[in-house]
Amino acid sequence: MAPASTSNDPDETPHYPAGLRIIAVYKAVKTIGLIIIAIAAFRLDRQDSFHHLVQWLEHLQLTDSNDMRWSLVHLLESMGPAKFVAVGIVALVYAAIFATEGIGLWMRKYWAEWFTVIATGSLVPVELYECIERFSWLKLAILVANVLIVIYLVRVAMRPREGHGAPAAHSQGS
Repeated sequence: MAPASTSNDPDETPHYPAGLRIIAVYKAVKTIGLIIIAIAAFRLDRQDSFHHLVQWLEHLQLTDSNDMRWSLVHLLESMGPAKFVAVGIVALVYAAIFATEGIGLWMRKYWAEWFTVIATGSLVPVELYECIERFSWLKLAILVANVLIVIYLVRVAMRPREGHGAPAAHSQGS
């Protein structure tokens, strides 16, 4: 059995791309956002909280976005407070997926690279459809970011690495 290397030589330490840390932080931000959405949705499931929000939106004076405000009021009224529980649950499920991706990438887990490729890649067709149907620059930016993340992660995940079928960098003779 070969002794474990304790050298601080940078050539001996495996290279871990900084991009994976950036993606992990991106996933953490999305997780936090979804948790906030879930908390808000669970609070709106009560009739009085729901009606206070609708009344607040009705009386809000926003001249530039008046049409958007009324669209939101009508959407909320058509949904009713009971559907916000489902919104909260879906938000928490997505938050759990994003948290798993982010934590796995931050902890340098090989499986997290492929998990993130699959999870992020599976949403690209939906994001593309949404971008085509109801274009916004934010939707386009999210679509482009997720496509770039998938491409980047596939390249990173497919790189040779020690312990995953790649030959050892510093193999010693017997």
